[in-house]
Amino acid sequence: MVIETRSQEQSLAEETRRREKDMFHNAQDDLLKVKLDWLQCHFTWAPQRENIDLDDMKQRLEDSIQTGVKYQARSYNHLAFINCLQGNCEEAIQNLKEAEKVLRENHEDEFNKRIIVTYGNYAWVYYHMGQLTEAQSYLDKLERICKQFPEASRYTAMIPEVYGEKGWSLLSSAAQYYEDAKECFTKALEEDPDNIEWNVGYAIVLSRLERFSGTPENQGPSESVKQFRRVLELDPDNSVAMVQLALKLQFKYKKEEEGVQLVEVALQKSPDDPYVLRDAARYYRFQRDVEKAVELLKKGLEITPHSAFFHHQIGQCYRTKLNPLIKNPGSRDPHNPAFRQRKELIDQCKFHFQKAIEKRSLTSIKSHLDLAEIWAIDEEYRKANEIYKHLLTLDGIRPENKQAICLQAGLFELNHKNSESNAISHFLEGIKVNYDSIEQKKCRENLEMIAARRLRRNPRESKALGVFGFLHQLDGERCEAIKYFEKALKFDPDNEEYLSALCELRLSINDVPN
Repeated sequence: MVIETRSQEQSLAEETRRREKDMFHNAQDDLLKVKLDWLQCHFTWAPQRENIDLDDMKQRLEDSIQTGVKYQARSYNHLAFINCLQGNCEEAIQNLKEAEKVLRENHEDEFNKRIIVTYGNYAWVYYHMGQLTEAQSYLDKLERICKQFPEASRYTAMIPEVYGEKGWSLLSSAAQYYEDAKECFTKALEEDPDNIEWNVGYAIVLSRLERFSGTPENQGPSESVKQFRRVLELDPDNSVAMVQLALKLQFKYKKEEEGVQLVEVALQKSPDDPYVLRDAARYYRFQRDVEKAVELLKKGLEITPHSAFFHHQIGQCYRTKLNPLIKNPGSRDPHNPAFRQRKELIDQCKFHFQKAIEKRSLTSIKSHLDLAEIWAIDEEYRKANEIYKHLLTLDGIRPENKQAICLQAGLFELNHKNSESNAISHFLEGIKVNYDSIEQKKCRENLEMIAARRLRRNPRESKALGVFGFLHQLDGERCEAIKYFEKALKFDPDNEEYLSALCELRLSINDVPN
């Protein structure tokens, strides 16, 4: 009995020591995690697993390294982050070693400035591996480096090299981070205005923001044109800047002659650069030289065979060739040569658009919309519907993209499924995204058209009356909105949406001071 009691006491003591040890390690872990959260590196910047398509991002980074992109340390750093998110921590450490090696070889004079992000990534990867001592060792290295910079915090320094790398990371992740990327490049250039790397990033992010109809960058003269010219002043041989500038001149100012010259020079200087090939192809496609565009894109696909971007662009080229055939009545006749040509082009579009979305369920909204449209053209309505159903569930995307999804889903219901009611629901959803864009305007135009047509057919149509009530409410015309909601409720008295809107409108009128 005494022996059994001693054994129980020993077991209890061992369990107590184990718990104390666990508590100590947990406290260490928690303290280290707090320190890691202070760092500026890929693990503390916005895009995480739920916001990006990891496989696609990994492929793009590997392609950029393989094709000898100029700033390889940046790609290795980002690749380490992706590998760690996928559980490939040993690979992530190897990526960081490569990044460190490149920085030591190519940026010896600026090594301490450029290594900050890499050391931060090291610390995070070792933390995820459970190697807390190694993680702390990199925090110690960062602390020693940061003492060199007067404005630095204990473990990080917000210097141009850090802002610049953050800007590139956000720029390559997803469209909803473009404004943040622009801010990062702006801050980097405030202290280092002649840095080519940051000037290129700033030019590209301006150019991309100018494509969205609701952004301030879209409203006035193209700032990216000035910025690309600035890049070429600093680096006259920058082929990527040449083709990007050519595209902007083509779109914004119709300067075809200068654009063609820039593209031709860029292709001469960098005939095997995938980034030059893809943008040169876009230029020729917009010039209606689709064959030349396809030739360049296929060459780019040989260099980077898994590129979703090249597949999407090739699909768009075939779609350009398909458009006139869709309007040709002969393409519906199996005995007409146009019928076979139409079918071949549709198949090509399907193949390349499907390739473009294989690893990009979150970030390839345009490719998804293009594929859905092709399925609808080919009367594969179930497959088109599946794509719209998926896209309508996406959160955290740019407002223009959300509105584009609602617009195209509404047009699909209207033109292919003959469901005005479902179309109204989608167009309303697009308008309710509070963002002034072309997509929102098109949703409204379609809503007004459908509602007016339904009221001509039946003046007692409650849904149409409700639509006009909502539109007047949106425009701040409260009295007109009340009239329409009151009419709608006469014919649909239990509609909670109309009742709620009417109540809100009446209260807002009563709250107006005399």
